[in-house]
Amino acid sequence: MALSLLVVSISFYLKEYISPDSDLYATLSLVSVAGVVVMVIAFSLGLGAISWIIMSEILPINIKGLAGSFATLANWFFSWLVTLTANLLLDWSSGGTFTIYTAVCVFTAGFVAIWVPETKGKTLEEIQQFFR
Repeated sequence: MALSLLVVSISFYLKEYISPDSDLYATLSLVSVAGVVVMVIAFSLGLGAISWIIMSEILPINIKGLAGSFATLANWFFSWLVTLTANLLLDWSSGGTFTIYTAVCVFTAGFVAIWVPETKGKTLEEIQQFFR
């Protein structure tokens, strides 16, 4: 995701210095679209599903309903916030917008790598012990 977003941001930055009549301008436009499509596919296969997987695997049974509801609310709220601010950011700077999204993506990948436990082959009790 981060690499595709970086490609999109670089292509937007380069488009500022190239004539709109140029063949390179059209190529950079296609690269931008392809980068966004690759990011959406990567999001769907990875980070998009991680919050739903975490909810089902690490939440204790006694709070799963309440905590799952809160996590779902937070997920939809931040999706709404990104959707709300995307047009404002794109009006400010297309390259800057995708640079911010790249930085957030890298931060998220680091956060997941450091703080999200591996649950493969572990029981719910072993996972809960990790958080104690």
